[in-house]
Amino acid sequence: MPELTTEKSILERIAAGDSAAVGECIDRYGNLLWSLARRYLRNTADAEDAVQDVFIEIWRSCARYDPGIASETAFISTIARRRFIDRLRQSGRAPAMDSLDDDEGAPVDPGVAATVEDDTEVAIVARVLGDMDPEHRKILGMALYEGYSHSEIAEQLGMPLGTVKTRVRRGLIHIREQLQIAVGDTAGESAE
Repeated sequence: MPELTTEKSILERIAAGDSAAVGECIDRYGNLLWSLARRYLRNTADAEDAVQDVFIEIWRSCARYDPGIASETAFISTIARRRFIDRLRQSGRAPAMDSLDDDEGAPVDPGVAATVEDDTEVAIVARVLGDMDPEHRKILGMALYEGYSHSEIAEQLGMPLGTVKTRVRRGLIHIREQLQIAVGDTAGESAE
């Protein structure tokens, strides 16, 4: 029988007004947010500003966190991803709006091909992940989407660290191989 715990998460404690939980949140999730910001924004100054914005948004949104729906890491990562994408969109819109008059006679590209291509890639990735062993999929999800280190995954799942590292590596190799096969198959079909 699983042991029931009444310990509140960091976000629940922040929502309840626990000021010590704010520092714990920064300590626990700062590196994750910083790495996501650098991946999305690729500019140190923008990444620093964006991480601050994300933490402010976390404080504002922590009362909405429900541990029954998602992990704390997933909740924080989702907020971060949305903020980073918003920041990218804002920075990308200004030049496009300024240059509309210059391209008045140019044909409008609705971007349908890119959308179809993106949807195809997402479908391929979903299929590859669906075909994976559930344990490999879980470990990869914890490493890639939830930001856990290999040692944290090993501790949470009660596995040896070497086993976790091997499964992450094999899972990534499997995905890479399957994506190359799927992209090769798709490219071959369109060339005929």
